[in-house]
Order: sequence, then structure tokens, then C-alpha cells
Amino acid sequence: MPPGRFISLEGGEGAGKSTQLRRLAEVLRGRGLDVLETREPGGSEGAELIRRLLLEGPEERWTAEAEALLFAAARADHVARTIRPAVERGAWVLSDRFLDSSLAYQGGALGLGTEAIRALHRFGSRDYLPDRTLLLTLPAKETEQRLRFRDADGADRIGARDAAFHAGVAAAFEQLADEEPGRFRRVDASGSADDVTARVLAAIEDLL
Repeated sequence: MPPGRFISLEGGEGAGKSTQLRRLAEVLRGRGLDVLETREPGGSEGAELIRRLLLEGPEERWTAEAEALLFAAARADHVARTIRPAVERGAWVLSDRFLDSSLAYQGGALGLGTEAIRALHRFGSRDYLPDRTLLLTLPAKETEQRLRFRDADGADRIGARDAAFHAGVAAAFEQLADEEPGRFRRVDASGSADDVTARVLAAIEDLL
């Protein structure tokens, strides 16, 4: 049986992660691979319940620490019940966000520090990491243009945070990619969806 793989797609709001995940899954299935699409927070029954707690309600609903703990709990269930079993049976698991989002959002932009987030991950998910993390990047101006097309009333409590918060997220992602060049690949998310998909495929070709 060919080995399973775990690929995460990361990036800030408006980078196109969900679109590229779906397109990548379609291409991989066309190559005869067993592909599972998932997301964070969520991806298992328990994690989807926690997702509602995290993304709904007012901004002040959770402290930064409580938010980080909830993400870690959702991820622990996601890994144990969805990701690991699928990879072990030989599937390719594609996740819209994983640990690095917690490192960037709660560890970086909310100021909790990456070591605190990594400690939660070591305990809850046994330090499980993707085989490859694709960081979709966009210039700030293009991100702003894309987000203008979104319904502001439909933004979740984290996505609706201010520009300074999201700038902090982007800076944290860049630092993470610099620190782990073996796992990360930066992918230029500008241009047409077809062009971006071609770059995404090039970034995982060595794993196929």
C-alpha cells in the first residue's frame, strides 16, 4: 500500500485555502489516490462541536488562553479520530488549517507565545505534524481587495478582528516558514485559481 500523506494549507484570511484544497483534492483523486478533505477547527464530531464555540459569539467570548485550549482540544480529537486513521490506511489527508494557525493566531497575534501552543500540541496531539505545510501568501493590498468581497456580517469572531491583528498573523506565519523550511513551502496565492493550483501541485510533487 502506498504511504498516506498529511498536507495542511495555511495562510491568512482571503488567501484561498479552501478553494485550493478542493482543487488539489480533485487533482489527486484523478491520479487514483484516496483523498480526505478536512478542516480546523473541526474535522471530527467532537471538534465540530468545539468549532461552534470558537467561531460564534462576540469577540470577548473567550480569553486568549481559553481560545488556545479549545483549539488544542479540537485538534486532539481531529488527529485521533480523523487524520491518523486516514493516513494509516494510506489516504492523503488535506486539512484547511492545522497547528500552524494556532501558532500564528493565538501564539503570535494574541501574544501567548509559540512554546505555550506547542506544549498544548505535544500533550493533546502527541506532536503530530503534517508531511508538508503549504503557506499561501498574498500581498497585503490584494488580501484587502479579496476581503472586500466578503459579507462583513458573515465573518466569524476571529476573521472579523482588526487589520493589526491580521498583520500580526501574517508576520507569525512568515516566521514559522523561516524556522521550518523542510516542512513548509510558500505558495504565491495571487493570480488565477488555475495558476495557484499549478504552484500548489509543484510544492508537493516530491511527495507523490
